[in-house]
Amino acid sequence: MKQLNLQQLIDKYSNGTCSPEELEVVENLYLQWKVQPQEISETELASVKAEVWSGVSKEFKPVHVVSIWKKIGLAAAILIFIFSVGILLVKWGSDHDAQINRYANDVPPGHKGATLTLADGRKIKLANVAYEVLDRSSGLNIKAANGKIIYTYSGNNEITKGTHTLSTGEGETYQIILPDGSLAWLNAASSLTFSTQLGKSPLRKVFLRGEGYFEVKKDKSRPFFVESKAQRVEVLGTHFNVRSYNDDNSTKTTLIEGTVHVSPLNSTNKGITLKPNQQAVNTKDGISSKLVDVSEVVDWKNDGFAFNGENFDESMRRIGRWYQVEIIYDPHFSKDVEIGGFISRTNSLATVLKFIESTGKVHFKIEGRRVFVTN
Repeated sequence: MKQLNLQQLIDKYSNGTCSPEELEVVENLYLQWKVQPQEISETELASVKAEVWSGVSKEFKPVHVVSIWKKIGLAAAILIFIFSVGILLVKWGSDHDAQINRYANDVPPGHKGATLTLADGRKIKLANVAYEVLDRSSGLNIKAANGKIIYTYSGNNEITKGTHTLSTGEGETYQIILPDGSLAWLNAASSLTFSTQLGKSPLRKVFLRGEGYFEVKKDKSRPFFVESKAQRVEVLGTHFNVRSYNDDNSTKTTLIEGTVHVSPLNSTNKGITLKPNQQAVNTKDGISSKLVDVSEVVDWKNDGFAFNGENFDESMRRIGRWYQVEIIYDPHFSKDVEIGGFISRTNSLATVLKFIESTGKVHFKIEGRRVFVTN
């Protein structure tokens, strides 16, 4: 940042040696500083103040009354301005330092990663590896490549019956091609359990905890079911998203393409059938549907956070899962906060929180793996 030498400029003005351009600078100084505040120490402010009054006293001679009073007026205005700028800089510096302190313990974003639990209990930690053969037992080929796990049958008709579970921790996301050829993406803190015979059995069923996006391979003779904590989704071949976390008050199923039928478990309610751009919201009071912007629902799949129209507490839970942090609210904090916009979740935690804080309705402080929230 280029520093403006106020002391030198005022000295030239007091001596009557300012050029027309420098006089214009003096007269427009306030506006320039208002647009882009400059850093100036208290010592420099005191020095400039003394120079102003020194210049005024030197010039105060009766033979130049009109010129001198004009200079006195401008010098006094500059002095007032300097004090005003000083106050502004102190406040700006204080706020800036406070923000730096509040975000000093920044947290990096999540990454591609998961754990695969095989039928015999073995656990395989998956990273963003370029290519790795994980298992060839049970008549299955299991490979990992660039944040994706791929299941194929080895040609052996004898498929050992069992279940596998792909799970992500907080701050992890992963993709899987299931044995039947269907695709699924898992968001943070989620798991998907499925049969090793998924591609051979007449009934295709998987169990989801957390959030997953599915692109189901079409097969009219074999329906595909996704069961979560409180519901079952039946499809033949379609694209949809299910969010079903234990700490959420509802399970949300959003249809992107095709048709799905959503029905509650352990209930006589027959459920509802969704069309594209509709979302089923399943609560303890029943199932309802509404139109939504599907691009915002599947923002996580595209490495983003879309906050438009979402409950503030729900948004903060999503942030907490991705950055592996605990969200702690001030006892007097009002969660009736509306935020909007889109930001990439490949950013650090501090960048995302500053984006939300720009609304002026909320403030954050990071301490280790905890985020404190105040109005």
